[in-house]
Amino acid sequence: MWEQMMDFLKSFFSYPGLKWELLLVAIGLAIIFGAIWLCAHWPPLFKKPWLWVVAVVSAFLTLLAITFVQIPLQWWDGQVLTHFWKSATLVTWLLLAGAPSILLSGLVQEGAKMVPMVAWWWRNGRNIDPKLGLAIGAIAGAGFGIFEAFWVHGRIFAAGWTLQALHTDGFLGIVGFWERFFAIGFHIAVSALAGYGLAKGKGWQFYLIASGLHALLNYGVVFLQKGYFTLTQLEVYVAVVAVAVAVWALLLRWGRWGEPEFEMPPEAPTPAGPVTGSNPVGPGGTGTNTGAV
Repeated sequence: MWEQMMDFLKSFFSYPGLKWELLLVAIGLAIIFGAIWLCAHWPPLFKKPWLWVVAVVSAFLTLLAITFVQIPLQWWDGQVLTHFWKSATLVTWLLLAGAPSILLSGLVQEGAKMVPMVAWWWRNGRNIDPKLGLAIGAIAGAGFGIFEAFWVHGRIFAAGWTLQALHTDGFLGIVGFWERFFAIGFHIAVSALAGYGLAKGKGWQFYLIASGLHALLNYGVVFLQKGYFTLTQLEVYVAVVAVAVAVWALLLRWGRWGEPEFEMPPEAPTPAGPVTGSNPVGPGGTGTNTGAV
């Protein structure tokens, strides 16, 4: 299992035989996909430069969580299942047997993406505007979503993909890029929901919602393995789930819940004269941002 973990981790940074021009195309496509979805949220990336730190921390922390938490937990889950049931039984009951592994992927990845959000929220007095929470969550989701898309695009190009695939395979020739486009949108939206929940004081509830939505998206693979979905139907399913979650997040961002601005909590009033005893603690100086993903 250790070799599997290390191979997975190294695969994000190693692309043997792939020309640097294609590496640039791979990362360029990932950034463009992410920018398209982020523009809909319009986070204050340049007014609040620390959001870039949230994106970077989210990307690498989520990768480490998948490597050292998700993969081992899913391996142990498989060991338990095969210890008690035969392979034929597991295939028959795959819709149920595959559920724990799918749920683990959501819990681990959304929890990892939430860490930088919680850190910022805690550092700033656990008091931030919900729209700022949405922004922080969206950036955290974009960080890992773009990083993962670059990895997938690199693997596609390394496998020998060319534009000729459009002529020979049609939609299936670009299915990997299609999936990454909507996967990035999903990562951004679901993390934005988590950030909103954290800012509203419902961090753990929205963390579970985000994890459940992540599992819902991934559960389509089980339907594919059972033969209930074709590959094309699976990709349509991914797109529908991603768009539905994005609409929910964008309604919170731009809907009737308030003006699309990022308000920081007010400073505590400063006493006019000397104060004896302990100093009063105000509601918090700077806004805190976090998303439960």
